[in-house]
Amino acid sequence: MNVRRSAAALAASAVLCVGAAPAALADTAPPASPSAPPVIPSGLYGKNDPTYDGVWRQSFALLAQHTVGVEPAREAVTWLAAQQCDNGGFTSFRPNAALACDANTMYDTNATAAAVQAMKALGGHDAAVKKSVDWLKSVQNEDGGWSYVPGSPSDADSTGVVISALSVAGEKAAEVRSKAGKSAYDGLLTFQLGCAAEPAADRGAFAYQPADGKLVANASSTAAAALAGLGKGAAVVPSAENTPAAPLACPAANAADPVAAAQGAAGYLAEALKKDGHLMAVTPGADQPTPDTGNTVDAVLALAAAGHKESAAGALKWLEANSAEWAKGSPAALGTLVLAANATGTDPKSFGGTDLVAALNATGPAPQGADTEATEVEGEKKKSSGNQNVWWIVGAGAAAGIGIGILLSGRRKKNLS
Repeated sequence: MNVRRSAAALAASAVLCVGAAPAALADTAPPASPSAPPVIPSGLYGKNDPTYDGVWRQSFALLAQHTVGVEPAREAVTWLAAQQCDNGGFTSFRPNAALACDANTMYDTNATAAAVQAMKALGGHDAAVKKSVDWLKSVQNEDGGWSYVPGSPSDADSTGVVISALSVAGEKAAEVRSKAGKSAYDGLLTFQLGCAAEPAADRGAFAYQPADGKLVANASSTAAAALAGLGKGAAVVPSAENTPAAPLACPAANAADPVAAAQGAAGYLAEALKKDGHLMAVTPGADQPTPDTGNTVDAVLALAAAGHKESAAGALKWLEANSAEWAKGSPAALGTLVLAANATGTDPKSFGGTDLVAALNATGPAPQGADTEATEVEGEKKKSSGNQNVWWIVGAGAAAGIGIGILLSGRRKKNLS
């Protein structure tokens, strides 16, 4: 749930749309000329091409600002609201919201779910939230889960993100059922590696999708599933609860209990973080795994939600020392870091020498009454938003490469082979 979502969307779109009519890509097509700079709407956060992550990054920027008491710019909220289609669904990005969505529109369940969380938190959007919730229910797969693009096989990431959104909106996921009678949790829990998983360290993890009939542990899916199983969204309220995470309870694990499943997922994440203090990922062309900052943030957020701040402490310190360049200029990454810091009771305005809130504010229209210039704390020199934007242009390609690598090598979807 971070900046890499845009890269995953790009890769997923390329795969899912092979053979599709050109009109099907009308709402998500990149600029005609590769050299043409992207047109960034004035109300949108971030300076990179929004084609694949506009709604996602805007939602996380607004959600993070609201969570720490910043009142977002009116034009930013208006932009997000205008992205909604008449049926309640969202695409990844609509370059011209004045054009109605139609049968060729490529809807995005993840973007819709993120927008639901942001609009619900901001308040005043009850009708829009209800429309999006109704739309999400209408595209539920028969197995109870959801896919990134409606009509495709369910995956744990999308199912988890949608369940979190439904929960935030006041729905009971156990009662949200498909036409075949399967609940949202029925769909989610089929992706969990249970007590028979080998190696034993993978027990409790969630797979993205079955790979050749087998479930393979995936950190992103596990973090999303943990939040969903707990019935929580990304804006986790800090809690005094702080116990060590435990492995999936075996052999007495209740496979039908979403909270037990979420705690098992937290146990897997806590164990995975112990070795290096962060998660690792293999990217295309790399000889060795490299630190996976995005999923490490997600893991910290999930552990905090599950009441295991102690198990997240080492990873949080690693993020304070190593996440600055990864997040610089990216509203989705900065927003998720703000949410993770807040969830653990850490001050996001003094996070490893960086004021994450000011850095987030600086990526878009000025919040109401806020100082938007990103600063380094402890008296270090201020950095202009212009420098950050230049860094993002350089760094976006690297982030996209990492994201696509995780999508292709970590998730191992059947339809990518």
